[in-house]
Amino acid sequence: WQNSWAYSTRTIGVMIMTHGDDKGLILPPKVASVQVVVIPVPYKDANTQGIFDACTATVSALSEAGIRAEEDLRDNYSPGWKYSNWEMKGVPLRIEIGPRDLENDQVRTVRRDNGAKEDIPRGSLVEHVKELLEKIQENMYEVAKAKREACVEEIKTWDEFIVALNKKKLILAPWCDEEEVERDVKARTKGETGAAKTLCSPFEQPELPEGTLCFASGKP
Repeated sequence: WQNSWAYSTRTIGVMIMTHGDDKGLILPPKVASVQVVVIPVPYKDANTQGIFDACTATVSALSEAGIRAEEDLRDNYSPGWKYSNWEMKGVPLRIEIGPRDLENDQVRTVRRDNGAKEDIPRGSLVEHVKELLEKIQENMYEVAKAKREACVEEIKTWDEFIVALNKKKLILAPWCDEEEVERDVKARTKGETGAAKTLCSPFEQPELPEGTLCFASGKP
């Protein structure tokens, strides 16, 4: 479904502001152009080529399964620099492969949304990654939803409305559905906090007991 003003670049702005943190972007897996980045972590005297080969094989396995994956084999940057670089770009999942991982036939996964780390056997890698991407998508939605709900305040009277407005809340209020009252609310609140305006009537609303009055006009 498309709104009258079209599904535009503002959606990208909302995504950045809703999910991003001090490290940079956090992209939901469903829209991330790169869902998984694979980074080699070679220590001194490690089998560097073996680690690089494992990274390439991992990306091939994930790509064949329809997962958008890339390896970062650049040798002029440290693993730590690469971590920060890809975190800033918001890639949902990072896979690290070092000498110990090579020895144990495993990889280490690091989630972008909450930083959780997990060691996964390479034999069941694809299934685990698919599951992780689903969990990341779900968690990002739930976290964003909780943030939004914490910003909504339900009120019944004009005095409660002003208090909530001064706290910069989204306000759910009983209204008489008259355009003139709507314009009056905007005029009466014009000032330091900025004029209040209506946004929408949510599909799901709290029950209105019989006799409930409009918060602004006192009408039914």
